Amino acid sequence: MKKQLEKRLVVVSNRLPIVIGEEEGRWHITPGSGGLITALAPVMKRNRGLWIGWSGCGEEAPLEELFEEFGKEQGYRLKGVPLTDEEVEKYYRGFSNETLWPLFHDLLGYCNFSLENWRTYQEVNRRFASVVAEEIADDEFIWVHDYQLTLMGGYLREKGVNQTLAFFLHIPFPSADLFRRLPWKNELLRGMMEYDLIGFQTLRDRRNFVNCVVAMLPEVEVVTRKRHHTLLRYGSRRVKVGHFPISIDFEEFNREARTKEVEEAAWYLHENLQGRQLVLGIDRLDYTKGIPERFLAFEHALEKYPEIRRQITLLQVVVPSRTLVPDYQNLKELLDQLAGRINARFADQGWVPIHYVYRSLEPTQLLAHYRTSEIALVTPLRDGMNLVAKEYCAASVDQNGVLILSEFAGAADQMGKAALLVNPYDIDGTADAIYRAFTMDPEERRQRLSLLQTIIRRHDVHHWVQQFVSSMRAEEWRK
Repeated sequence: MKKQLEKRLVVVSNRLPIVIGEEEGRWHITPGSGGLITALAPVMKRNRGLWIGWSGCGEEAPLEELFEEFGKEQGYRLKGVPLTDEEVEKYYRGFSNETLWPLFHDLLGYCNFSLENWRTYQEVNRRFASVVAEEIADDEFIWVHDYQLTLMGGYLREKGVNQTLAFFLHIPFPSADLFRRLPWKNELLRGMMEYDLIGFQTLRDRRNFVNCVVAMLPEVEVVTRKRHHTLLRYGSRRVKVGHFPISIDFEEFNREARTKEVEEAAWYLHENLQGRQLVLGIDRLDYTKGIPERFLAFEHALEKYPEIRRQITLLQVVVPSRTLVPDYQNLKELLDQLAGRINARFADQGWVPIHYVYRSLEPTQLLAHYRTSEIALVTPLRDGMNLVAKEYCAASVDQNGVLILSEFAGAADQMGKAALLVNPYDIDGTADAIYRAFTMDPEERRQRLSLLQTIIRRHDVHHWVQQFVSSMRAEEWRK
């Protein structure tokens, strides 16, 4: 990795990789968690990098002091982008999450096309660009992350920034037919085309983007199409579009899942549920995750295969998210009703078919849930990648897990051969997959999981960073 990144890396994301809190009048700062932070932190430390983003709090916190403390401890700098409450509401909760999020996940019915929110999105992207332009030097890589900052590349170019600009989209990119519904589609595409390197999770996302810019921007033409990237000409510039499936730190998940603490928590969890096969679902509360469809498929499996009753339990953990948004409130009410109805219909003495938990899990408990569950039911309606599928496989150290995976998750491209792929809208087909997983013999389970673990180990999050950084450094395509 040292040879592949000689320039300083400047990472830009909506949120900084930190958690700021206050206890008894004293402010404190701690590093955030997650695969992206874990993968980028060593690279950032090595070249004294810079991470730019919103702090997540207002002016009440002594940010400069906290950032200085973080830099001394972690070895790389932080720079905050100030946002007002109104901007957070319109740029982040509004345009980013009420327009781009549902549109990019193929759920047009949830979209809110607000001109006011769009203008605030433009203003905030312009402010991010201003902060970046003030902080960077001539010889640096600038790596921008995700759908909240699609326009930043264009604003940086307007400010005369000529450095290599890279962008990675963590969520899916929609088909041209769906994307053209966005009233500001051309502005967004032109903003993205100002980056030198644009990365997507899957080949499908990459193709969708290329089809959109070729169809909607007459000034774009395809130069070459190769296995891992497409080269576009945009005016006098060349833009490289590739796909780079993100992953997890396999070794860390696997190692932590083997600890005594996790082993004991896993044993207690399974013992508490009386030794039945556990089907695990872990999702943030979101309409893209397909949780109502999952409940209905599990109910149908109990109908269609009555012999599995009392022998199987769906353990569904839903992590609270956006609890004040009406669509999410309605989803929570629907899940409560479905779980209650299904349990009332099928529950028997000593057995409840669905254990529905509405809360977040501590790391030890999360790993214990992964380790102890015989089946993982990962069935989003659409997902950029879905790291839960990879985390489950890495933490299944007893080699007894079966992964049921939505074909509409980005992870299906890598893991489809060893997982049981389902269409989450197909209630009957998903019920059949649950039964197949339940009755799968131990040797087939072991073989499938072993292959999944090999895939994730070889293509872990460090490999992802290495691939992307290598593509940024290979500048011959820009000529």
